Formats: sequence, structure tokens, C-alpha cells
Amino acid sequence: MKDAMKVVPGPETVKTGVQKVKPVAKGLAEALADTYRLVFKTHAYHWNVEGALFYPIHKLTEAQYADMFEAADELAERIRALGQLAPARLSDVIEASVVKDAGKLPSAQAMVEDLADDHEKVAKRMHALIALADEHEDPVTADMITGRSAFHEKAAWMLRATAK
Repeated sequence: MKDAMKVVPGPETVKTGVQKVKPVAKGLAEALADTYRLVFKTHAYHWNVEGALFYPIHKLTEAQYADMFEAADELAERIRALGQLAPARLSDVIEASVVKDAGKLPSAQAMVEDLADDHEKVAKRMHALIALADEHEDPVTADMITGRSAFHEKAAWMLRATAK
């Protein structure tokens, strides 16, 4: 019997009917990267927001980063369920994400607008993953990502409404 502490994770073959799991897993890894970066960015703005709308922005961003943090785990577990490895290096997450850091800490309004833009980018990217999952006969991933995309679209709307 192998020493349990010496097992190294590796990809596995799964037979669930999903065709070509690698491109779907890559798309999921990108969704995970976007989610993880947006969790951090949202959290950073949550910590640093100031001004007359401090409390509502602080509470809205708290709800959003909490949702995304939980979603990150679900995305990673879906990658593993497809027999592939989830991203394991922060540099890979940063490289794979469409979410980018602000050059400097912005005003409260700019924070809200920046987050709204990021949520829209992530939702749009997820729309492509839904199509890819459908193409590869993966309704589980398509369903999961449809829900995640809906979250990002709603988050963008709420942030934009706050910025007005």
C-alpha cells in the first residue's frame, strides 16, 4: 500500500459522456481564475472604500466576495470531477484572468464602476464557456456556468445602479 502522504495528484480519465474534457477544464480554470481575482479585488475595495456611500458599498461588496469565494471552490471541484487538475499556482491564476488590478486605489465611484466592468467581462467570458460545454456534451458545466454568469450580470447591474 502506498504511503498516503506521498500521493501526487494527477489527471484521470472520466467516463461521464463529456467529450474532450481538457478544453472544458481549461475554460473552467479560466472562470476560476477570473473568480479568484475578482474575489481579491472586491475584497480590497471593500476594505478601502470611503465616502458617503461607504456602508452600502461595503455591504454590497461583502456579499459579492462571499458568494464568489464559495463559487471558486465549486469551480475547482468541477475541474477535478472532469479528471483534470485545478490551478495550483497564483501566477497561473493571474495569467489566466481577464480581471486586472487597478493602477492605484480609486475613488468609491471608480471602484464601483471598475468592479461592474470586471463582472461584465467575466459574464461575457462565461457565455463562451457555456457554448463550449454544450459543444462537448457537458450539461453539468453549462448549468453551473449559467448560474455563475447570472450572478456576475446581476452584480454588474447592482454596482452600476450604485454608481449613478
